[in-house]
Amino acid sequence: QVQLVESGGGLVQPGGSLRLSCAASGSIFSSNVMGWYRQAPGKQRDFVAHITSGGTTNYADSVKGRFTISRDNAKNTVYLHLNSLKPEDTAVYYCKLIKNSGIVYWGKGTLVTVSS
Repeated sequence: QVQLVESGGGLVQPGGSLRLSCAASGSIFSSNVMGWYRQAPGKQRDFVAHITSGGTTNYADSVKGRFTISRDNAKNTVYLHLNSLKPEDTAVYYCKLIKNSGIVYWGKGTLVTVSS
């Protein structure tokens, strides 16, 4: 079993920055994909970014150039650096882990609110 715990959300003004963290514990193996999704009120959950265990990254077009995903394999932790935040970035941000077996795990989410 795998547990994912997100942290780092909060209230930030437009143009500000945040860093989200997702710590994974349990039956973690080095080969997996970790990523972030977000869900705004009344909308579906959308892909934000992901990173493979080898460090390959992929981003949604809406966050390219503003968000950066990184991971520390020794700590089983993935980070999402959010810069130049906009009100439309307001959402609950969820961490996702995909094991090589294809099994998927989700965290419970952390709320990011961008407002003046």
